[in-house]
Amino acid sequence: MAKISYLECTKCGDHISAGQPQTICPKDGGSLYVRYDLDALKIQFTRESLRDRPANMWRYREVLPGDTPITLGEGFTPMLPSRDNPKVFIKDEGLNPTGSFKARGLCAAVTMAHQYGLKKLAVPSAGNAASALAAYCAAAGIEAHIFMPKDVPAANYIECKVYGAKVTLVDGLISDCAKIVNERKQAEGWFDISTLKEPFRVEGKKTMGYEVAEQLNWELPDAIFYPTGGGVGMIGMWKAFEEMEQLGWIGKKRSKMISVQASGCAPVAKAWNEHKAVAETWQNAETVAAGLRVPKPYADYIILDILKQSHGAAIAVSDEQIMDAVKEWASKDGVFAAPEGAASLAAYKLLLEQNFLKSSDTVVLFNTGSGLKYIDVVEKALEPTRLQVNLPASRNIGGIIQPY
Repeated sequence: MAKISYLECTKCGDHISAGQPQTICPKDGGSLYVRYDLDALKIQFTRESLRDRPANMWRYREVLPGDTPITLGEGFTPMLPSRDNPKVFIKDEGLNPTGSFKARGLCAAVTMAHQYGLKKLAVPSAGNAASALAAYCAAAGIEAHIFMPKDVPAANYIECKVYGAKVTLVDGLISDCAKIVNERKQAEGWFDISTLKEPFRVEGKKTMGYEVAEQLNWELPDAIFYPTGGGVGMIGMWKAFEEMEQLGWIGKKRSKMISVQASGCAPVAKAWNEHKAVAETWQNAETVAAGLRVPKPYADYIILDILKQSHGAAIAVSDEQIMDAVKEWASKDGVFAAPEGAASLAAYKLLLEQNFLKSSDTVVLFNTGSGLKYIDVVEKALEPTRLQVNLPASRNIGGIIQPY
């Protein structure tokens, strides 16, 4: 694995040692980036060196932290050409362990937690991060303490319980869950592994950027559509592009980064449209896409800066458009997408209509998870009044329930 040179604050630029566990910059609360000596690595870590390596995220081990990965086979998910347009690709993250892209970030974070000797990890989650943390903690022998909204998709809750995590359902949003973790972590001895409040989830997520480049023969697409709750994936990919350029793997071209949110919770899209550098907390957040129900991303300032640098955009789509996209991807491409992922397709169609993109542009749409994780949510959206199966009335004869 890579030797970490230092951690760098994304606000003030201060360098901090990675010799012990770190959360955020002690000076200004900025998220921390992991930095490596890329000039030394580039001598032997080349595009050609990837040949014959395992098809998982650890094929990029020279730029990933940790001595011994706690791995479940995450990464190198397929890039599927759309049936409607071969220039449009679906990056299907639903094929990761625990059924979502969250496996990448939590794999890297738990790997480092294990290396540091941490015993208890805590996270607020809208669902899929909780499942991933529970799985990787189980593999590492670490206690997972998880706080989720009580209306989280059933699959996430059940997964966490089966993996042996300690789960608390909260009457509120992910922001309310985060408050509980923050208030109790010191007394309980938890290490807070919240989105962008530790440096290693970004490292796992950045491998999506390496994969996009490799799977498209080292030519970045014209645009990348990324469902944005906490925004770690977009931030990670942008970091990956910077690293690959320093390694000499790609040129200066960057994809337009498109932040996709739900109209019922769109703090980044609102801030973008109002030309603000940070987002305001979204009030009364509500959407079928649980992972997009994040009232204020911790690193909103990084996301909005990436959109500006990449000449990208932020767009919000309705729940109706999201569910239409779920059905379209499933029926046309055979991809049963999570609502968050399907939002990418809805957003792509809108930006085509607005002439922001052309149909000839090469585009990658991220499906961040499997629709199978959202069976209860999708069923409710597609069939609000579930048809009841007509069963015959029970017949008790002589006190015995008879077979039919």
